[in-house]
Amino acid sequence: MTVSDLLNLDAEFSAEELALRDRVREFVDRRFRPNIADWYERAVFPTEIVPEMAELGLLGMHIEGYGCAGRSAVEYGIAMQELEAGDSGLRTFVSVQGSLAMSAIAKHGSEEQKRRWLPEMAAGRVIGCFGLTEPNAGSDPAGMETVAVRDGDGWVLNGRKRWIGLGTIAQIAIVWARTDEGVRGFIVPTDAEGFRAEALEPKMSMRASIQTELSFEDVRLSEADRLPGATSLRAPFECLNEARYGIVWGALGAARDAFDTARDYAGERRQFDKPLAAFQLTQQKLVNMALELTKGQLLALRIGRLKDAGRLERHMISVGKLNNCRVAIEICREARTVLGGNGILLDRSVMRHANNLESVRTYEGTDEVHTLILGQHLTGENAFA
Repeated sequence: MTVSDLLNLDAEFSAEELALRDRVREFVDRRFRPNIADWYERAVFPTEIVPEMAELGLLGMHIEGYGCAGRSAVEYGIAMQELEAGDSGLRTFVSVQGSLAMSAIAKHGSEEQKRRWLPEMAAGRVIGCFGLTEPNAGSDPAGMETVAVRDGDGWVLNGRKRWIGLGTIAQIAIVWARTDEGVRGFIVPTDAEGFRAEALEPKMSMRASIQTELSFEDVRLSEADRLPGATSLRAPFECLNEARYGIVWGALGAARDAFDTARDYAGERRQFDKPLAAFQLTQQKLVNMALELTKGQLLALRIGRLKDAGRLERHMISVGKLNNCRVAIEICREARTVLGGNGILLDRSVMRHANNLESVRTYEGTDEVHTLILGQHLTGENAFA
């Protein structure tokens, strides 16, 4: 049990769940923490650690069969929390690969597509990205401009996607496009003629991560490249909900790490002949941070248990994503004040986490989008239009 666990929430997890947590935490501490400041400063995602993440069963870990770990929703959430305690970019890699790209194939792909791609992706030998957001269609994916037109027995794809994680290192892209038959999904090989991926740089957030713009110019696809189970916008939204669920847990990992950093610093740093932790205002900050962490953890666990029981409703994910991102970024900002000027240095994690969470708070649905989802649930009125 950590100091921030005010209610002994560890007792709510099984021995198997805690063992998974400890394995992922050890991996993050050993392979990631010693190098993250350098990677963040140089804007590098360390692809060399992907095989070890695959060995831990983290890629597509919630998917059954096809070489995937078949872990529970709570176990997936626990892993996302530990990864994001290292850095949001680390959790984002696993989220894009598993919750988005692999989930799209697992949920909507043919049996042949599942057998071809999922084992390779679970092993980290094939990286996938997920192309939904566009330059002119962020929070409103229904306004997408990318189109796929039937041409004989195949398709021709044209358009652009923006803010696409992993695009420059992916071997396949899951791309959503308008067709005469409605929105459809396609598995697009990134070496296809007419496909281009360009990194979006420089960034002040998510620097140890990869965000890209994809463009498609007369990219020719076969009917076998289409996801046969994806017949409307509901299909990509089902994948987004998987990613949003991971964020409910992941954001708390960043917040917990910031809290731990601030608490340790307050115990070590002395001012006016006593540690910062002995001052009332510092204790108030630490108490408020720990309270929000505890409440956020209870929320994540409740949502996870509901998901495992098959009783999770769409609006519940919005409750978790909206609340936990909001409190996580406030915890990181408050932690920075405890560290004073030292809080802006990369050898302390708090400012890095706060900067990353600006992106996490935005992607997979902004605060505004999730607020309107909840507003519609509470009132029955659609305020999106």
